[in-house]
Amino acid sequence: MLSDKKIAIAILNYNGLGLLKKYLPSVIEYSNNKISSIYLIDNNSRDESLVFVRKNYPHIKIIENKKNYGYSKGYNIGLSEIKSEYYVLLNNDVEVTKNWLNPMIELLESNENYATCQPKIRSSHKRNKFDYAGASGGFVDLLYYPFCRGRIFNTIEKDKGQYDNEKEVFWSSGACLMIKSKIFKKLNGFDSDFFAHMEEIDLCWRLKNLNYKNYCQPKSLVYHSGGQTLDESNPKKTYLNFRNNLIMILKNENIFKVFPIIFIRTFFDFFASIKISFDKKNFFHTLAVLLAYTAFTFKIPKIIINKKVWISNRANPKKIILPIKYFFMGKKRFSDL
Repeated sequence: MLSDKKIAIAILNYNGLGLLKKYLPSVIEYSNNKISSIYLIDNNSRDESLVFVRKNYPHIKIIENKKNYGYSKGYNIGLSEIKSEYYVLLNNDVEVTKNWLNPMIELLESNENYATCQPKIRSSHKRNKFDYAGASGGFVDLLYYPFCRGRIFNTIEKDKGQYDNEKEVFWSSGACLMIKSKIFKKLNGFDSDFFAHMEEIDLCWRLKNLNYKNYCQPKSLVYHSGGQTLDESNPKKTYLNFRNNLIMILKNENIFKVFPIIFIRTFFDFFASIKISFDKKNFFHTLAVLLAYTAFTFKIPKIIINKKVWISNRANPKKIILPIKYFFMGKKRFSDL
């Protein structure tokens, strides 16, 4: 599907009629149609999503996937049909603001090695606070626990402008991710085995191992609802987060470091599983973590066979162990780390 526009805004959708009604108008209003086209990649929705878009926004190009492939494979298939210089992967529960595209594309065009960029992401529900999924740019600690400028574990900061500087980050959020299309294709896109969750961190890590850089550009601002695909209380979300994080580590870390890291992780993850179950009053979250480790164990041979990075890991994680900083030292803001 050839586009004459520099930017393709690609919105992945599955049964998201209500979200499209609420959030799509801002994308239409604030996206510069001189440089961008909007695409809806639909994962075989069973609601009236496509009817609604065709009736109300006939200029939006629709790509219909044959089934619900999840985030990773859904985007891989959909983006393979789009030819633009830049992709913007946008969740269907994101509200964009005026001039949201220009600061990001200007940043990526300033350097050939800049591969991805995310905006500053605030919560749609508490609009003066950062959003859980990305905030003002993503990082990882020595054990590859992800956190953000503005969000560490479940502690979310108010946005007071404290992280408004443009900054290189470890990962850009998949809620709103601008990426050069040639680089996305060079990496063969997301890892389809992830289905959903952690796939953007894995992608950004693979980019870093090829000497590319990921950025956050806070001059661009969006609001994210979050938890629309899988609610935080759903044990499947816990399962995917833990399983995919382990897969990501084995894929991308130095082979001599990876198993000691995973060994240490098992202790922290065991206690994390109990805490999550206690906080959510649902024992199935502990079971979800055990199942995640079981599924990961069965995948180890395949991951090692396909492993691209054996020695050279350019990830450069933060030189901290986040659970110790957070739970034992009380460091709950990014600026305190």
